[in-house]
Amino acid sequence: MLQYTYARSTDTPVLLLGAAHVVDLSVPLREVLAGRVLDGIAVELDDERAQALFAPAGPAPRKVRGVPLMARLWAHLQKRLGAELGAGAGEEMKVAAGVARERALPLFLIDDPLRTTLGRLLAALPLKERVTLLVGAFLGLFVPSRVVTQEMDRYTEDPEEFASELRRASPTLARVLLDDRNEHMAERLATLRTRGYGRLAAVVGDAHLPGLRQALARRGVPVEAIGFRELRGPTRPSSSSS
Repeated sequence: MLQYTYARSTDTPVLLLGAAHVVDLSVPLREVLAGRVLDGIAVELDDERAQALFAPAGPAPRKVRGVPLMARLWAHLQKRLGAELGAGAGEEMKVAAGVARERALPLFLIDDPLRTTLGRLLAALPLKERVTLLVGAFLGLFVPSRVVTQEMDRYTEDPEEFASELRRASPTLARVLLDDRNEHMAERLATLRTRGYGRLAAVVGDAHLPGLRQALARRGVPVEAIGFRELRGPTRPSSSSS
């Protein structure tokens, strides 16, 4: 992949890498991150999720008090689908953290606390959207992995249409989970650059790439984005294809 040399590190675009939390992109992510000159690596995590994700292997502590039902349902769904699709939940974040550790680079957590985000979401959601989201999270526990693979293929072909469908189905969800967080992550990345970390790579969910790119542009921060489609490579036919 062609790289450029910049007179100042702050002229270097922030490298945004779009991942999917249940698809194994370990090899391409590691290749891209290992091949760049970087001052630091940022990930779409907060302190609590990072502690849970990077904890040593073993029985997970049962800290469910105070965690909204929605968060527990989605965490369980993500873990199950990750296992069935060959990727542990949050594997892309572990890869990013591993590269940072190997290269002695700082790892920055740039996302809002999950509990804060969910609190905002539940407070803002109209009753109809709240019921739809809860039912969707529950039904998702029983969705076969092949269906998820088909939807992932569809997303890869046209991510903008997928995002538009989400906004039509639940505009509040899109605003709180995407738009607001994009602004907050962009602000943290921009602040890091003013602190001397000009050459940054950020691993985030692919759905954040368009909005995060725009939010950084509004702050005068140049961006290079490598999305899920490019990292994943050619889409394989789904298991149901004839």
